[in-house]
Amino acid sequence: MTSPLEKFAPLRNRRYALAIAEKIRKLYDQLKRRGIDEISIMHVCGTHEHTIVQFGIRSLLPRGIRLIAGPGCPVCIVPAKEIDEAVELALSGVRVYTYGDMYRVPGTRMSLAQAHSEGGDVRVVYSFSDAVRLAMKDTRESVFFAVGFETTAPTSAVYVVRRKIPRNLKLLVSYRLVVPAVRYVLSHEHELSGIIAPGHVSTIVGAGAWRFVAEEFRLPVVVAGFEAIDVLLAVMEILRQLRDGEAKVHNEYSRVVRWEGNTVAQRYTWQAYEAVDAAWRGIGVIEKSGLALRSEFREYDAREHYEINVGESVDVRPGCKCPEIILGRAVPTDCPYFMKACRPDRPLGPCMVSSEGTCAIWAKYGGWVELQEE
Repeated sequence: MTSPLEKFAPLRNRRYALAIAEKIRKLYDQLKRRGIDEISIMHVCGTHEHTIVQFGIRSLLPRGIRLIAGPGCPVCIVPAKEIDEAVELALSGVRVYTYGDMYRVPGTRMSLAQAHSEGGDVRVVYSFSDAVRLAMKDTRESVFFAVGFETTAPTSAVYVVRRKIPRNLKLLVSYRLVVPAVRYVLSHEHELSGIIAPGHVSTIVGAGAWRFVAEEFRLPVVVAGFEAIDVLLAVMEILRQLRDGEAKVHNEYSRVVRWEGNTVAQRYTWQAYEAVDAAWRGIGVIEKSGLALRSEFREYDAREHYEINVGESVDVRPGCKCPEIILGRAVPTDCPYFMKACRPDRPLGPCMVSSEGTCAIWAKYGGWVELQEE
């Protein structure tokens, strides 16, 4: 079997990774001598999990260090009801624009991909600007399924605030906010030693948005990039802070993330949207964790414009562990469906669909092999 270090190229990166891994081991040994032998670090980004599994980072760390995947997949947490709404619109003759990773996520009865196969008009786009451009060329009624975290919300907010959206295009808003979700996780008896904050989200909200982790929960928090070296450096910094009795925000991703974030994007977001209590799939309602169009922009709201009746929705199948996996309370191999009834080619749950879903990542790169080898 290929050594994880062989995935680091060029050679200087491999040597650097080995040096960081050795520093991590020494820090961990120092903590063990103080009686701290179990360290749980949560990241909240699907891209971080992708890097961790692809590069075998868990196998480079001492066994007492656990890297836990938290609520970092933006399409995995969209409630089935909101997918059902998009499906209902598509089947009723309204064109639905959606991102590619949302296309196959199952709702209660079907996904948007299945709705398309049954005659619904569903188009995959790369951005909201694509939806605007296409809607301007075609006068038929259309809806953009607006999903994602703090990173994607500004892309539609700019058009909303400037009122540059064609009359035949509405928004089915399903944005969620990661920062309140992290607070929710930490407030519900999660025994964590540190947080690796998401780099993408932090480019918008800024490193300063994570101060509450350090100040209120007394945990080290590192904003990290997405290279394997970034993740290793984040782990090393968290262990250093634990050794020194510190709880600070450290911006490892300073080449991209500023302390205050992208203030222009923030301004557009909060001009177009307001924070509302919102449901997360299989988890429940998290306070002020969603976005809704402000009253002055309700003309763009698909739920105001259309009567959408989807009936009772079902977020997860009995036995599916996706909600627990999203919250970091389980791993894919804890699920009885994983790589059995639920596989990338026939997903039962949302965690197996998106490229940022933990189950899909483990299925593609064999994340469970590292755990078995322990």
